[in-house]
Amino acid sequence: MISSRRCSARRRERDIGQVSAPPDPSGYQAVVSAPGFSLGVRCDDDEIERIVFLPAGAAVTPGNALAAEAVRQLHAYLADAGFVFGLPLRPSGTHFQRRVWQQIAAIPTHQTRAYGEIARALHNAPRAVGQACGANPFAVVVPCHRVLASGGGLGGFARQNGGFLLDVKRWLLAHEGC
Repeated sequence: MISSRRCSARRRERDIGQVSAPPDPSGYQAVVSAPGFSLGVRCDDDEIERIVFLPAGAAVTPGNALAAEAVRQLHAYLADAGFVFGLPLRPSGTHFQRRVWQQIAAIPTHQTRAYGEIARALHNAPRAVGQACGANPFAVVVPCHRVLASGGGLGGFARQNGGFLLDVKRWLLAHEGC
């Protein structure tokens, strides 16, 4: 049986996107510490369910082999922005969101795209692309941080227009030399 505290934390995470986290890091199979933030990994033995941005905190030792592999790959990316991920990601999202995430995953390291560019490629609106970016369940692996506002502005990030997540976006872009 799932405790009501854990259920409400999951509901908050679902409602807010990548931003919120359970008050207890044990909801993740691993947590990776990064410069100024952490990455929480949720997975089973076969697929990554989500990777979310968390405020800076202590690492959590991987709870299974896939979590250990996710930690290894996230550390590899943090050491070398050119690292290419090869994690089994659980299919999620709407058909449109998956199309947006495919476009974003195709953005090469060291490059960015505007929300409008992706929207034109998909024959849709930039706002819809931004909403799909905010719903991305695979932080860093599907690099929504490479999507900027028109004119090169940061735009939002993970459904936020301020706070630590924009600092994370700045760090990721600098890390990748963008």
